[in-house]
Amino acid sequence: MDPSTIGALGFLALVIMVMTGVHIVFATAITGFLGIVALKGWPVAVNIAGIIPHSAGSNYLFSVLPMFILIGFFASTSGMVQGAYRAAKAWIGWMPGGLAVSTVLAAGAFGAVSGASQATAAVFARVAIPELLKLKYAPSISAAAVAAAGTLASLIPPSAALVVYGAIVDESIGRLLLAGFIPGVFSALLYAGFIMLRFAGNPELGRPITGIDWAERGKSLLDVMPIILVMLMILGGMSTGWTTPTEAGATGAAIVFVYALFRRRIDFAGLQDSLVETAKLTVMIFSTFWGVFIFARFLAFTRLPTEIAEWLVALPFSPTAILIAILAGYAFLGMFLSASGMMLLTLPVIFPAVVELGIDPILFGILVIKMVEIGFITPPVGLNVYVVAGVRPDIPIASIFGAIWPFVLIDILTVALLILFPSITLFLPNLVLGAG
Repeated sequence: MDPSTIGALGFLALVIMVMTGVHIVFATAITGFLGIVALKGWPVAVNIAGIIPHSAGSNYLFSVLPMFILIGFFASTSGMVQGAYRAAKAWIGWMPGGLAVSTVLAAGAFGAVSGASQATAAVFARVAIPELLKLKYAPSISAAAVAAAGTLASLIPPSAALVVYGAIVDESIGRLLLAGFIPGVFSALLYAGFIMLRFAGNPELGRPITGIDWAERGKSLLDVMPIILVMLMILGGMSTGWTTPTEAGATGAAIVFVYALFRRRIDFAGLQDSLVETAKLTVMIFSTFWGVFIFARFLAFTRLPTEIAEWLVALPFSPTAILIAILAGYAFLGMFLSASGMMLLTLPVIFPAVVELGIDPILFGILVIKMVEIGFITPPVGLNVYVVAGVRPDIPIASIFGAIWPFVLIDILTVALLILFPSITLFLPNLVLGAG
């Protein structure tokens, strides 16, 4: 049997294992190991499997992951969510649909210290939806806005998903994080604009907030200062070259921790829980890396990615058309798989074709993350929608899916604009070519 056929069978076996519930770390490691045994023999497979955990885990760039994860755990206990939400309500609540707009913008701000889509959706389902319902906002629209706003966390740095993408394709983590900022803010503004237009046309959907004076607005700014400091530290440090992504993440974690201490929102038990949970999640992600790198080494021996790249490049279509087809596939997979799982499964095969087509790897990374997030709010298995419905079982999940479609269309519009105008994505990373 020729290597390409073995590679195709191995990839098919991997997909079947993942779809039947085998964790991706075991599915990739087992498939990759047995594939290398078939191609190169037992000694080579054992040697590769023994070397990869150390060579992958000792990469300094990966140390940014636990720092970003730790920021998220500290932020969730420090009161930052409530602070960002109070400030957004004070300044924007008077507009049409102001409280829903506040939810979107506060979720984007929290995403700047969290980096986890489902976590952001869960937190704001608890914090924002009760406030929205008090002002008679339509329950389905309220829940849909929260589910969609949660997706912003995967683009606005710090973003664990972008770190995973950079690790798989060996691309600059710093440039990827910088690249995600403007598209993330752009997505948030498009969401906010849609909500204001929708509520301006139909004020019965929800009442604006009244009676907030300027003194209260000024006081609310103190609540968002830690978030601003973290964003400035991460983006400013990397864009000026003062810090590496890891150093920026460590400083951001320190800022959030000091804020939690100042607010007396964290004690020794809380610190211990945050550190233990960070370690657990980091080990899980690193273990997944090990399995995927073994599988990627197997694919390299088969030359399957190279042959797929050559086939895609030879198609009688433009690179943009092929890119759109690839992104549509990611949107479909995003309904069923997590962002990291989907990228780990597909990028070793797809990325060489992307390079051959002349598509910028940084731009492709942002587009992939955006398509993954579209999958998170798309039926039948929109993970963010299920998270919100799990927190608020009183809101029928069918009604949330019914109200989510305008946000899906806005996301598709965003992707189209990012493809047509790559400078939206590449402006910041191109300012500092050596970031990361």
